[in-house]
Amino acid sequence: MALGLGRKSSSEKVNGKTDPEKLKNQEHSYDVEQQDANHQGRRTSRLSRRDSDSEATMSVGKQIELEAGNAIKYRTCSWQKTAALLFSEYICLAIMSFPYSYSVLGLVPGLILTAVVAGLVLYTSLVLWEFCLRHPEIKDVCDLGQMLFWDHKAAWWFTAVMFLLNNTFIQGFHCLVGAKYLNTMTNGSVCTITFSVIVAIISWVCSLPRTFSTLAKLATASAFFTFISVLLAAIFAAIEDHPKGYPSKGPVQVLAIPAAGTTFVAGVNAFMNISYTFIGQITLPSFIAEMKEPKDFPKALWAVTIAEVILFSLVGGIVYGYTGTNYNTAPAFGSLGNEIYLKVSFSFMIPTLIFLGVLYASVSARFVFFHLFKGTKHTGSHTVVGWAAWTGILLVTWILAFIVAEVIPFFSDLLSLMSSLFDSFFGFIFWGVAYFRMRQADYGPRFWKVRGWRGYLGFGFNILLCMIGLFFLSAGTYASVQSIVDGYRTAGFGGPFSCASNGL
Repeated sequence: MALGLGRKSSSEKVNGKTDPEKLKNQEHSYDVEQQDANHQGRRTSRLSRRDSDSEATMSVGKQIELEAGNAIKYRTCSWQKTAALLFSEYICLAIMSFPYSYSVLGLVPGLILTAVVAGLVLYTSLVLWEFCLRHPEIKDVCDLGQMLFWDHKAAWWFTAVMFLLNNTFIQGFHCLVGAKYLNTMTNGSVCTITFSVIVAIISWVCSLPRTFSTLAKLATASAFFTFISVLLAAIFAAIEDHPKGYPSKGPVQVLAIPAAGTTFVAGVNAFMNISYTFIGQITLPSFIAEMKEPKDFPKALWAVTIAEVILFSLVGGIVYGYTGTNYNTAPAFGSLGNEIYLKVSFSFMIPTLIFLGVLYASVSARFVFFHLFKGTKHTGSHTVVGWAAWTGILLVTWILAFIVAEVIPFFSDLLSLMSSLFDSFFGFIFWGVAYFRMRQADYGPRFWKVRGWRGYLGFGFNILLCMIGLFFLSAGTYASVQSIVDGYRTAGFGGPFSCASNGL
């Protein structure tokens, strides 16, 4: 069945006036078409039937056709290139927070939560993909957000603010860790602020390519070197005599369950660290919008999900097993007692330290650029104005990212704060609402009754998804903020805009 079923945008006219009988027949024809679709497999009704809007009904093929004469083409990504982008997004530095999370939660609950969060993200990503198939005009998560919430412009603005903040925080996170790496390699030879500036400038230059197809080549290298980095860290943790700091805190303690006295704040923060690494749906509409064949997206999604569960569990479990609860750090490179091991494994992380921030900067710039120059020659041609604007937008995002890195100069708590504020919506709530909106469009307002047990199961499960999102937003934010306050109170990390070394 073709995507984008909708009511006809115009009716037959008789003597210049609308023929009521013709209009009635058209409405009946549409309803019959929808009923027939119910017996042919999955329903693909559009949520919005503004079919008079040519952009809203433009197929992927039509978009590719219109781009044919452009110097810059966007619908060029194969599913393999999209998989490379996903691997670079998910196979990232945050993997090295898993040993810390397991040290707080215990190994068994940590591994279980790893599999559960992976399954939830896979499900919600497939819901997102289905939504994008129905509406190929969607260019980013902000378009999707507005459509989800009944085309209210306020929903677009809310999503846009959260979208840009999320991406800027991630860029800032990479400025922070880039400075941490440079301090580690040089033993703090230069002011940390200077190192953050250096990382921001390098990242800004690397952000300049305009299409994801171009960035996919860099993404492959980023994911590969990250894999080598975390694999080396796990091997080094296993073969070295003891972790860093041993035996000052006693024997290495590996716990199957949380230690007695583990606080709610610590437990939630550890869970948020795991969730942050998996949840990346905010970029998926942007990736799908540049695919030649969006229907192939699940191939890329399944490949990265299987790799994630295996890699995250193995690296997290092995490193935790050899560093224990009492010698664990975040990122876990700092737990390695041999300085050469630490520096070698950390150095393989350089491509992802740069590229992942670059990827999110590109997603943000693409969003702003397309809304500033929508419908102009600057989006598809190499113009001075277009390139100047693109460069300027990226520069602003990296300046803001640098400020974030200096104001919140800590690894684990920054991950938790980003997860609680942004993943609540973009990881869970949005996709629960998307499920309800799609099934309502397909089966009517009482869709859960029409579909039998599948309807009740889907309804209950997606209510649960929304509740998980609200838990992230409320309890997660509380735990993250409280941990930051506690850290400042106990001088657990340096102050903002500090020259003090943050090296491992």
